[in-house]
Amino acid sequence: MKNVYFLSDAHLGSRAIPHSRTQERRLVNFLDSIKHKAAAVYLLGDMFDFWYEFKLVVPKGYTRFLGKVSELTDMGVEVHFFIGNHDIWCGDYLEKECGMIIHREPLTCEIYGKEFFLAHGDGLGDDDRKFRFLRTIFHSHTLQRLFSTLHPRWSIEFGLEWAKHSRLKRENGKEPPYMGEDREPLVLFTKDYLKNHPTINYFIYGHRHIMLDLMLNRTTRMMILGDWIHEFSYAVFDGENMFLEQYIEGETIL
Repeated sequence: MKNVYFLSDAHLGSRAIPHSRTQERRLVNFLDSIKHKAAAVYLLGDMFDFWYEFKLVVPKGYTRFLGKVSELTDMGVEVHFFIGNHDIWCGDYLEKECGMIIHREPLTCEIYGKEFFLAHGDGLGDDDRKFRFLRTIFHSHTLQRLFSTLHPRWSIEFGLEWAKHSRLKRENGKEPPYMGEDREPLVLFTKDYLKNHPTINYFIYGHRHIMLDLMLNRTTRMMILGDWIHEFSYAVFDGENMFLEQYIEGETIL
């Protein structure tokens, strides 16, 4: 039985990450190290810091990452790509050219007999009005069509600078630390959702850039995956056990 892997939040191409080329190589090396062990890889959002597809144009860069993903899908490994709040604007390029399976909404699915709820995590349980307003704007098909009328030299530049500014506003470029079970929006959302969906075994999220492994009850576990900026973390399910790990190059991993 092959493993299933989960990771998120690489923010490739971010102008706020000084080690971006090393970061991408490390991600690619990880994907290369698991290609013969993986049945599927779930990328739970914000793999790019800004991704916007035009009809005949996609953003410059990411060739090592996209090439490695294409190699995995050519080998028969399922690669699932969830849009995040930084890479909402996917068309069909990643699906047609790289073989990814695109998810635009949270997904409930069965993996090796266990029930999973998978999502990037943005907008779930977060009542920040400014963020929810921006999220509504970013998801507007009308505004997306208007944005597409801009030349890529301006629109992609604007997107990358917006994302850079957003990250640099945070202290040391990091998300706030874990706020505890009674205040963390994703934990509160999950506990509430679980009341009406008690058969779910694993809730797995990205978005928060923290590593969290929380048992909610005897049969249900929640994870937040960290990121591929500072933590280089991922979850792996072998059909019986789930582990939240950090990738260190050269180590033997599951």
